[in-house]
Amino acid sequence: MIYLNNRDMLDQTLNFALEEYALKYLSIDETYLMFYRMAPTVIVGRNQNTVEEINMDYIIKNEVTVTRRLSGGGAVYNDPGNLSFSFIAKDDGDSFNNYRKFTEPVIRALHHMGVDAKLEGRNDLTVDGKKISGNAQFVTQGRIFSHGTLLFDVDLGHVSQALRPDKAKYESKGIKSVRSRVTNIREHLVKDMDIHQFKAQLLHYIFEGEDHIPKYRLTDKDWTNIINIAKRRYRNWDWVYGKSPEFNLRKAKRFPGGRVDFRMNVKKGVIEQISVFGDFFGAGDVREFEKLLIGVKYDRPVLSEKLASIDCHHYFGKLGKEELLAALF
Repeated sequence: MIYLNNRDMLDQTLNFALEEYALKYLSIDETYLMFYRMAPTVIVGRNQNTVEEINMDYIIKNEVTVTRRLSGGGAVYNDPGNLSFSFIAKDDGDSFNNYRKFTEPVIRALHHMGVDAKLEGRNDLTVDGKKISGNAQFVTQGRIFSHGTLLFDVDLGHVSQALRPDKAKYESKGIKSVRSRVTNIREHLVKDMDIHQFKAQLLHYIFEGEDHIPKYRLTDKDWTNIINIAKRRYRNWDWVYGKSPEFNLRKAKRFPGGRVDFRMNVKKGVIEQISVFGDFFGAGDVREFEKLLIGVKYDRPVLSEKLASIDCHHYFGKLGKEELLAALF
């Protein structure tokens, strides 16, 4: 494994661009590890409707960056008190949605520091039942990254102000607020340290005490390409906010495997336009799925037959044909 040093950049658009660059252009036979912090930033999942996830007044007033990641899942708020990690590796066919594989090294390191972290639910690391980390993944061309947050010393008061949490999500879990279900790692350390010392400890334990951690040296050419990716995608309004047509029908439902939200323009009983939003975890590009439903009758038997011909789990993870039908009708 090789450490990818991002020079502690706080610009999350560049951090995501570096992650994507490593995924697509660095050696396919190597596994890379990177850490990144960021200025106050809201990150929405690949398939979410950005404007419905954020509190725009708060975002503007407090100059919070908003960007979208390649991976699925829900929206998160981070600041310099959060340390995120990313493992970038070859996809062995048994990696997508295998969060244990990629979080286990982090969990072991946290245990060394006296933090009793556990992998629970779909993709969370918790301490005493409270969340310290959310994780998500993205696969392409035989490569995968699995990244996650580590709430070390985040100002948790800003989390609920910057985001518009899905009420159905918390009602279904009996959760009263975002603040009541998260905690900072620093509160659980046996020995106090700052976030830079914390990062150094993680590196030490993940690399099992190696004296000389293997590092990839980013060249000027690498950085030029990384900056171009940031401009083209993570700073691009169309990528972050997207353009949606007018819809005359909306159907949404939450399942244990995630929320799915269909926005459709149905004319004379036929789906003319469709956009799918949600915090589900699927390997496939949901835009491909949308194209498969254009021109199909908005009729339960017809859509049931159509969905049966599609690998729904490829696009929606744990959500299959029956869940999608239940959401559509």
